[in-house]
Amino acid sequence: MSLPLSSASAASAADQLRELQERIHLLQGRRNKEGAYPLLPCFSPLLPSGLRAGSAYSVEAPLSVAMALLAGASAEGEWCGVAGVPEFGAEAAAGFGISLERLVLVPDLGDRWLVTLSALADVLPLVLLRAPARASSGDASRLASRLRERGCTLIVLGPWPQSEGVIRAEAARWDGLGEGHGHLRSHPTQLAYSHRGRQRTTVVDLASVRAGTGRAAR
Repeated sequence: MSLPLSSASAASAADQLRELQERIHLLQGRRNKEGAYPLLPCFSPLLPSGLRAGSAYSVEAPLSVAMALLAGASAEGEWCGVAGVPEFGAEAAAGFGISLERLVLVPDLGDRWLVTLSALADVLPLVLLRAPARASSGDASRLASRLRERGCTLIVLGPWPQSEGVIRAEAARWDGLGEGHGHLRSHPTQLAYSHRGRQRTTVVDLASVRAGTGRAAR
């Protein structure tokens, strides 16, 4: 589902959000009773308890990593939103295991992007965001209160004030590809998660995630 949230279609978009909220309420409970959203097994060395509900995470890594982060919760039936990422491809998302039937795409957040983001947080359990502008500490604090109240987890591509932690890609390689030929066999990516002065690392084979195995690389 794609919501055009330009200023000219704000009223229509608001109606679509309300309709979506009603649908989600009927299909699943809005609040996360477990306190965390699941991740694929390959991410357990970084976040063994999953993504904390009501928190924001900063991802300084390729979009493919963010897709893989959404895949675990999506596979368990959660709705996901992607905001401000026009290059987010449905085919690539499906390859990572994200359910397109429970995916809301908002390529353009519009000028009042924080208001739109807050509305999405009211409706959806997980939202992937690329912020069109820098958020102030005050704006981030107000949004953090909304996230905690609604149990929504925010995954931000790039830096974000007051994030729960930062996931970074430190190195990567592609195996099986030559100069204009070959098939990708593996795409091991070294990831690090920084949280309150502590860091965990692991290597995830993103090619295996797309293949449906979701394993950590060795």
